[in-house]
Amino acid sequence: MRFTAKRCGVQFDPPSIVVMYEITETKQLRKRIIPVRNFSKYSESSMAAEKLKSHPRHGEYLEGVSQSQLERLHVILRDHLRGLTLEETLASFRLDPEEDLNKLDDDKLARKKGQMNELFEKNRKHRDDPNFVYDLRVDFEENAQDKCSWDEDSDDDNF
Repeated sequence: MRFTAKRCGVQFDPPSIVVMYEITETKQLRKRIIPVRNFSKYSESSMAAEKLKSHPRHGEYLEGVSQSQLERLHVILRDHLRGLTLEETLASFRLDPEEDLNKLDDDKLARKKGQMNELFEKNRKHRDDPNFVYDLRVDFEENAQDKCSWDEDSDDDNF
């Protein structure tokens, strides 16, 4: 690999992906602006990211950039074309444990699930990890919870 990607970002006008990369031989830091063509507010971000990563002209600059990061950058561009602010788009990438996922539309729900899967894989212990313990058992303390009406013994003996 002749180039090492250091930083990535977006440019809204014209819609572009900006890559800061280092040339491996000379250690020189350069900036490349990759225009995102034929991309609208209805475009699929994963398809556009895949197409850009396999592009013959720009692909070698994006080898060190993960597919999920390129998809997130395309989502930011798409949301900007839809009229959302950058803060609104970035807020949709954050995981809030108190958020009701049943009220989200399909696109936002897919984003949240992707983030949860990514977080799970990052925190997952593999057999090759030095801290891996097979069949780990943990005792949790019981919290004093309010009794519910269905927890009480009732006349369910008939069933």
